[in-house]
Amino acid sequence: MNKRRVVLFAHGQESGPWGTKITALAQDARDAGLEADSIDYRGMPDPAARAAKLVARMRESSDEILLVGSSMGGYVAVAAAQQQPAAGLFLMAPALAVPGWPKLGGIVSAPAFIVHGWQDDIVPIEWSIDFARTNQARLHLLNAGHSLTEALDEIRALFGAFLSAGS
Repeated sequence: MNKRRVVLFAHGQESGPWGTKITALAQDARDAGLEADSIDYRGMPDPAARAAKLVARMRESSDEILLVGSSMGGYVAVAAAQQQPAAGLFLMAPALAVPGWPKLGGIVSAPAFIVHGWQDDIVPIEWSIDFARTNQARLHLLNAGHSLTEALDEIRALFGAFLSAGS
């Protein structure tokens, strides 16, 4: 029996489970024949607790899981993938090295796409560059700020390529 492909979204600290980017990308995933779900982390400021919640959700499933994370959700997706295998990671402006958060260690086995805005004044672009270098991830730098909403069409095209890559 073939496994279903499911996209799980992890939103950022200041957003919710069905913000603009997640809603658009979830529809794109469904249009491509995948299932999509977004976990609600509102009221959970601790990234380790968010990652534990995502890992628990992943362990409930025998599906092929693709993780998508934005900002703090990018950290959560990487932390979860280091604990439970994922089929792929799509990270948007991932907050991967915030002082005071548990340090992410080692290489992620899942193929990863990273999208980051050149004008991001919240999450340093260098964190994405370092992660991409260490993990041989595909890194896409866009003319956008932290929210990346001004580059939504480009992000959707990159997400489509991510899904098509069989990640």
